[in-house]
Amino acid sequence: MGKSEIECDCDIIHEDKVGEVKKRLLHEDILLEMADFYKALSDSTRIKILDVLYEGEFCVCDISVLINMTKSATSHQLKYLREMNLIKSRRQGKEVYYSLADRHVKEVFEISREHIMERVYEEECQD
Repeated sequence: MGKSEIECDCDIIHEDKVGEVKKRLLHEDILLEMADFYKALSDSTRIKILDVLYEGEFCVCDISVLINMTKSATSHQLKYLREMNLIKSRRQGKEVYYSLADRHVKEVFEISREHIMERVYEEECQD
C-alpha cells in the first residue's frame, strides 16, 4: 500500500463528530499512565513473572527458579512490577509472597495471551 493510498486528500472537518469524540477522549495524565502500564509489560522477563503469578501466589525463590533467573534479578523485576501496581505482596514470617494485583491485571494477561496464541495457531495451521 503506497503512502498516497492511506492519506486523506480532503480538507473537510466533520465538526459534530470530532466535537463528540473530543469530549470523550482521555485526559493526558491518564494516557501517560496507560503508556507506563504498557511499558511495564514490554519486558519479556516481567511477562514471564506475570505468567508465573497468573498460576498463583509465589515467593521470590520459587519465581526465580521458574523463570531461571537469579533471586536478585527477579527481586529487581518484582519491585518494578509492584511499583507499577501490577502485582502485590504479602509477608508471612520471613517470606514475601507475590500475586497479581487484581482481576484487571489477570484479564489483560489473559486477553493478550489469547490474542497471541490464536495468531500463532493460525500461522501453524497455514504451514
